[in-house]
Amino acid sequence: MSQAALKPAQKPALLVLEDGRAFAGTSYGATGETFGEAVFTTGMTGYQETLTDPSYHRQIVTQTAPHIGNTGVNDEDDESTKIWVAGYVVRDPARVSSNWRAKRSLDEQLKAQGIVGISGIDTRALTRHLRERGAMRAGISTEILDPAALLAKVLEQPQMAGADLAAEVTAAEAYVVPAEGSKKFTVVALDLGIKTMTPKRMAERGIEVHVLPATASLEEVLAVKPDGIFMSNGPGDPETTEHPTTLLKALLEQGIPYFGICFGNQVFGRALGLGTFKLKYGHRGINQPVLDRATGKVEITAQNHGFAVDAPLDEGVETPYGVAEVSHVSLNDNVVEGLKLTGRDGKPLAFSVQYHPEAAAGPHDSAYLFDRFVELMEGRS
Repeated sequence: MSQAALKPAQKPALLVLEDGRAFAGTSYGATGETFGEAVFTTGMTGYQETLTDPSYHRQIVTQTAPHIGNTGVNDEDDESTKIWVAGYVVRDPARVSSNWRAKRSLDEQLKAQGIVGISGIDTRALTRHLRERGAMRAGISTEILDPAALLAKVLEQPQMAGADLAAEVTAAEAYVVPAEGSKKFTVVALDLGIKTMTPKRMAERGIEVHVLPATASLEEVLAVKPDGIFMSNGPGDPETTEHPTTLLKALLEQGIPYFGICFGNQVFGRALGLGTFKLKYGHRGINQPVLDRATGKVEITAQNHGFAVDAPLDEGVETPYGVAEVSHVSLNDNVVEGLKLTGRDGKPLAFSVQYHPEAAAGPHDSAYLFDRFVELMEGRS
């Protein structure tokens, strides 16, 4: 008898979107029910990094690649201490894990952490639907298999717009990632949902990184005597980030160099007096093309965001700290992908990007941005 035949029958599962579209499949991971914002990610690899990225908090993630789980789960590639996605949607789960580093299957990992998922549905049809209608609330259940009944519960869930989630994913207390080799600089990284690889990329360049909770005060930041400030990726609506925005304004006023990524880019935009808005379906995956307007080079980038900065593409903006400009743009939809600030003294003071230069699990086109942060601090020291 085959190994597959010995497995118990999978429980049926149901996915329902807030506009009433329903997909019937089978349970994958834990059983039960879960709710969140339905989004899709286009990466063919890196599912472990996706699942453990805090930016996906309260989101039900659909993998557009049809075959997921073939390399299992290891103990090295997590980007945080847990899986953050609210739910998981795949078409064809791997029956066998095949990788020398694998410690357990993806299905086992999802069950162990209570992540409810669904498999065996047409993820291409779901992705096309979300591309046409936009990201929306959804629910997955193995308990309620009536679409109308599950839809009623989906419609009770809060929207992502207006969600203040940084406090739910940030570190409980400060910690330090020491510099590798000789120490060159000290940086405070405000944890809005930081990924493990980010401080590591800075440490590789001789930076001692003090990771502070999202609630850290100006006094706590200045007590570290930082050469630079960094703000990380994270979930939620940037319009809710009153404390990080106020904190960044005070740090820019003091002329401390700044680097932000993803959510940190949106906080930077708000600190500069720019607006933010929710994208129809967001940018997620590891194959997003971005133009660096200073060099003319195109980078293939890793992204995960549902909001963007509203800034004029072809003119500078006068701010209390100097002149801000758009430095990077998306080649898919011309959305702002980066900002730079020239201080009142005419020297570069701060910059940010909307994507992930730490790029676990790749690509690595944007790793130079960490070197640019070092150059920025050197120019201000």
